[in-house]
Amino acid sequence: AAKTSLRLVRLGTCGAIQPDLRIGDRILSRISVGFDGLLNFYAGRDAVCDREMERAFVGHTGWSAALAAPYFVCCSDALAELFADATVEGMTASAPGFYAPQGRRLRLVPADGELNAKIETFRYGHFRFTNFEMEGSALAGLARLMGHEAVTICTVIAQRVALEMETDYRPFVDKMIEMSLEKLAGL
Repeated sequence: AAKTSLRLVRLGTCGAIQPDLRIGDRILSRISVGFDGLLNFYAGRDAVCDREMERAFVGHTGWSAALAAPYFVCCSDALAELFADATVEGMTASAPGFYAPQGRRLRLVPADGELNAKIETFRYGHFRFTNFEMEGSALAGLARLMGHEAVTICTVIAQRVALEMETDYRPFVDKMIEMSLEKLAGL
């Protein structure tokens, strides 16, 4: 039976990790980076991931062998083009949790207290990390493996560098949803 290729658009919220990004900005995850190791469990992951960028990142950060190997996967080019005029293109870290995986310190201390600084300073060509969220890499990677088109767009609700946060972010999210529906309706 013929398989259908789907267009998947994930909308969410995120924390910006570069000082030039502002609360309310919409970041399109051109590259999603999974810190959860999920894609490493599937055959064919190397065909959909940027192995050179992965090696450069592991070297730059001194990534611990105790952590899941990160994977770098691009979104759909067609969907990135569709949303290009209404978003900021970025490279998004998909963390497997809210606390230590995103460099937060509560009662427990992260294993690498400098990991966020290493993430924030990583550059590969014109790419740099722009934000943290928690789901986009799985969607991007699994969609690519299955022949679907996918993209994640997140509204910035926290500026991690400036230590600013918007608790009433619903208006920003509503505008992101409206923009996305208008763009998708035009297909």
